[in-house]
Amino acid sequence: MIRRPPRSTPLYSSAASDVYKRQDISKATEAVKETRFIEALSLLESNLAKDPNHIESLYLAAVSSRYLKNYDDSKKYIESLLSNAPDMGRAHQELGHLNRDIGNEDNAIAHYRQACELNPALLSSWSALYSYFRRMKNQPAADHAYMQMNTFQSMPSVLLYINQILNEGKLGIAEEKCREFLRKNPANTFAMSLLSDIADRLGYFDDAEFLLESAVKLNPNDGELRMKYAMILRKKQKFSKTMEQVNILCEKFPDNLSYQAQKASEIMQNGDHKGAINLFDDILRKNPYNFSILTSKGHAQKTLGKTDQAIKNYQSAYKVKQDHGEAFFSLSNLKTYSFSKNELDIMRQQLKRVDLTLRDKAYFHFSLAQGCEAIGEYDEAFFHLDSGNKIKNKQSKYSIEKMDRELQSQIDVCNESFFEEHGNGGNETKDPIFILGLPRAGSTLIEQILASHSMIDGTLELPNILSMAQSLRGNDIYGKEGNYPKSMKKLSVDERIEMGKRFIDDTRMHRKDAPRFTDKMPNNFRHIGLIHLIMPNAKIIDARRYPLDCCFSMFKQLFAQGQEFTYGLAEAGSYYKSYVNLMDHWNEVLPNKILRVNNEDIIDDLEGQVTKMLEFLELPFEDSCITFYETDRSVRTASSEQVRKPINKSGMDRWKPYAKNLKPLLDGLGPDLVKTDDYDLIQTG
Repeated sequence: MIRRPPRSTPLYSSAASDVYKRQDISKATEAVKETRFIEALSLLESNLAKDPNHIESLYLAAVSSRYLKNYDDSKKYIESLLSNAPDMGRAHQELGHLNRDIGNEDNAIAHYRQACELNPALLSSWSALYSYFRRMKNQPAADHAYMQMNTFQSMPSVLLYINQILNEGKLGIAEEKCREFLRKNPANTFAMSLLSDIADRLGYFDDAEFLLESAVKLNPNDGELRMKYAMILRKKQKFSKTMEQVNILCEKFPDNLSYQAQKASEIMQNGDHKGAINLFDDILRKNPYNFSILTSKGHAQKTLGKTDQAIKNYQSAYKVKQDHGEAFFSLSNLKTYSFSKNELDIMRQQLKRVDLTLRDKAYFHFSLAQGCEAIGEYDEAFFHLDSGNKIKNKQSKYSIEKMDRELQSQIDVCNESFFEEHGNGGNETKDPIFILGLPRAGSTLIEQILASHSMIDGTLELPNILSMAQSLRGNDIYGKEGNYPKSMKKLSVDERIEMGKRFIDDTRMHRKDAPRFTDKMPNNFRHIGLIHLIMPNAKIIDARRYPLDCCFSMFKQLFAQGQEFTYGLAEAGSYYKSYVNLMDHWNEVLPNKILRVNNEDIIDDLEGQVTKMLEFLELPFEDSCITFYETDRSVRTASSEQVRKPINKSGMDRWKPYAKNLKPLLDGLGPDLVKTDDYDLIQTG
């Protein structure tokens, strides 16, 4: 039994109801179920005459046409459906059925795989894959498909329905029906797992962890359940517990390559990239055409600076699956790779597909932007940049006004009297060096320079400060306006000491033996007040870069997660302006706490800036900081290749060929942050 009932307050509020505007098509649905397809089509065509983009009507029309053997019509309906909902798993499954019925098995299998990736609850797709893998004598893949089939066949139909609509983003309906089922079946672990999915998507990570921990105790032999538990632990940065769960999976299911791959990823997350590569190699010996593993192995090699080997694995991955956009993006993200004409044409052709997922579309657009820029095709490059950013912006629902309020709240709360009233306190450690600012502002370069010093360990973009800030919000949904930063007013000296100690303890796993270490999470600039309260002796470096260079570089980058403010020129400009405003505030209320280091100054006078940073950190000068590009260490960010080269000016003024397109950026920044000549260049186009 669950130790406590699931949260009584709905995770999904009525104010955020489903975006789908569903028409009443119950009669058509009933007609399809009863195989009255001609009647169903008549009803559906009537619906589509009123709303040509109605998702469910297009889907059922495709199904009805296929059963009537009107294959051309079925394809037409599916293509229209996918143009409106490219990530709808059922649409890809229906495309699989259509290709199966017309005798194109290879295409059918590709669509079934895509369907299961987008919506893992599609029983028909798993069944088709199981039959195919058995016939191809691919036993590991067949076993995985069989396990999925068994899971879905054994569950009540209502849970299968909940799972399917959950994967189509209909969170409100899914939560309501899931809670209703759990009230009658409180120990059903699959329903608990579904509710944890909803909690996870809405940012209730504590609830998701509790539900999955309870479910695993009730059903310890369910591998997929334990895997989900491991993933929520990872999201909460509980790496040792994540590794523990993954090890259990690998012991219980030694032949499951998916669990082995996850173990490799966890090993890589913990910094042992060579160990991860060895495990990836073991998997590839058993399944040499696993494009996902080839890409992951490339990531590990890139992090270790083995760029040539990474390139070969990325290329091998896309040769296995040409619509594997991540492989192409990984090549472009090296920042040093030049696509061949053939590779550019492959990407252009992939973007013409109606069945390409939004995720892969974004990958291809950002990759083509880099590839076209490299050959001077700036108009096409900007088209792809704009298209890729629009996809991400629409998905993120980022609000300039909301972010402005969040940053302004730091200024309003953390004023001079706030720090005076708190007085001294916090953990006295001098270990951490926070390198913060904006993405693409040069923080990775600063970290590489400092990590080349014998007394400094370079770590990662550590999420610990962000997690602490989130915990101070109270019970509000993550990302909503909550109690933080007002809640900092109530922090006692003992709480501040404990939080500082917790930060040091929780980040120790990322360090080696040096007395100092870096944390280069850029967005920590929002939380300098919190950092000062819990670790008053910590050093803070503000990595600053000329706004046009910085913002355009952000706009060009597809980030692994977060950084939603970068997916629009106006958004990036406004965020930069608000960042400068907040940093000005911190410098006013915490004088001498922060050292600003301009990227342009490092380029012009490396030795002078290194000397300034080391004096600020109260560390002796070391020549190794000047030859930072010779330092052998893992670098995970998009700048990993640049920081392995001597200082150069290649990143400056790269926005200029796109000047005619950058007025929204200029409007966001305002005239005060931009050089007059540059302002005039953009204004005149």
